[in-house]
Amino acid sequence: MKQVDKLSSFTTIVADTGDIASIAKIQPQDATTNPSLILKAANVADYQPLLNEAALSAESLEDAADRVLVNFGSEILKHVKGRVSTEVDASLSFDTEKTVAKARRIIALYQEKGIGRGRVLIKIAATWEGVQAAKVLEEEGIHCNLTLIFSAAQAEIAANAKATLISPFVGRIYDWYKKKAGESWVESENRGVNDPGVKSVTNIFHLLKGMGSETQIMGASFRNKDQIIALAGCDLLTISPALIQELSESEEAFEPQLDKAKVQPLCRKQMTESQWRLAMCEDEMASFKLDEGIRAFMKDTMKLKEILRSLEAARGKAWAN
Repeated sequence: MKQVDKLSSFTTIVADTGDIASIAKIQPQDATTNPSLILKAANVADYQPLLNEAALSAESLEDAADRVLVNFGSEILKHVKGRVSTEVDASLSFDTEKTVAKARRIIALYQEKGIGRGRVLIKIAATWEGVQAAKVLEEEGIHCNLTLIFSAAQAEIAANAKATLISPFVGRIYDWYKKKAGESWVESENRGVNDPGVKSVTNIFHLLKGMGSETQIMGASFRNKDQIIALAGCDLLTISPALIQELSESEEAFEPQLDKAKVQPLCRKQMTESQWRLAMCEDEMASFKLDEGIRAFMKDTMKLKEILRSLEAARGKAWAN
């Protein structure tokens, strides 16, 4: 049996790309995007109509950027049975009210296209403020994917907020530890279940399942096939088309590593804001990677807006913002 088929028998495979052609070929259950993936896709000629339509319909640059995200998401949903994740502007990561407002706006744009909120996950960076926004949105029936998860502390407050889904980043954790180790890093000793990113997600899996949380865990940001196999049994795994192809070409046997039925129950008190901030302060890797991720997504959102601004200028017009 192909590894991709066996994996899909106990883990939902999600396509990690903004490339609609790749999603159409893979036909995954769900798909997830982020500003970097959308920016990459926006530079593909075949997708220019999605940008042009957004620019023509928009009343402002901010509106145009929102519409591009929804245009891509709407096209992606033609090729998946489930949901697409669409990300809130990362510059709002420390503003609960503005994050809530932006999420509502994105959902409204999807609804204009006849797409119900049940098919959309709003991606929000897992800052304290972002998690509080997710709590408000979930109570309204707007489902959230809390992203840029690098620590159990982030996962725990997301679960307490009853977020639909969280995305812990396997590969970026792996990158940090490998860089920090420098010449002392031994790849063979840090692969599979010994990979630091895999260990982090495994810990989060046992924590949330032990708490009895219904929040789904979606491992993300994979660097190699071994990381994926080592997390077989996780609720969802979002995987790039290239790695899905590798899994499709291999028949090497493996067994699920994560099993909810084997997790021991846990009793936890809800973390306060001060406790959470202290936990993040003490976690050098998680603090660094969260901030780095937010900065990178902000940068790529600005690049996307510059593309939209140039389209408007080519029409001899200019938005106020």
